[in-house]
Amino acid sequence: MSDTPPAPQPARRFSPQERQALYDVIAARRDVRNEFEPTPIDPKALRRVLAAAHAAPSVGFMQPWNFILVRDEGVRRSVHAAFEAANEEARAMFSDDKQADYAALKLEGILRAPLNIAVTCDRTRGGRVVLGRTHNRDMDLYSTVCAVQNLWLAARAEGIGVGWVSIFRPDDLARILKVPDHVEIVAYLCVGHVSELFKKPELAARGWRDRIDLDSLIMEDGWTGPAAAPEEDG
Repeated sequence: MSDTPPAPQPARRFSPQERQALYDVIAARRDVRNEFEPTPIDPKALRRVLAAAHAAPSVGFMQPWNFILVRDEGVRRSVHAAFEAANEEARAMFSDDKQADYAALKLEGILRAPLNIAVTCDRTRGGRVVLGRTHNRDMDLYSTVCAVQNLWLAARAEGIGVGWVSIFRPDDLARILKVPDHVEIVAYLCVGHVSELFKKPELAARGWRDRIDLDSLIMEDGWTGPAAAPEEDG
């Protein structure tokens, strides 16, 4: 390894059109539930999306992620069954007047989407001591979430929708996908082409909650919000 640090290069300047395209993709991203089309994803487009995910920032450059591409119908049916069991438990957690609304939501596209992707975090990657993770063990998980976001935005730019399925017992999913104990499943994604999307996030579109005003979330030089977050009415 050379002792001479690399010299920085001039930072690329992006045109107003390029900047606006990025903001447009961010604003157009949606969590897709049931709007997937059966059209297979072009392998080259999928490779671009995964390359974008792999370009995400990671603390200590540990790159702790892996991407499990799930296409097998039998595996996906097992995943779907695990989701259904957990989803019934989740429905029961809501108040009686909300359970019917919850049941009406199409919360997953496990069988409908042509591709599922499990994004994992290898918690041993980089060794016992990793630069930047010495005092916060979970920086590897946060880095993996950055990869998920990169994947999501790149997919949207390709005309590909993504839905994040979070209603699982983690042990069930790890067993189905044969994930070892030192690897954590961070995200289970349904992926496929879309031609129609909600104009705004589905929960907002269906009246579950409004988008929080950005100005109310910005603070200066310290916490100025409530001492404790108010409990939501389930």
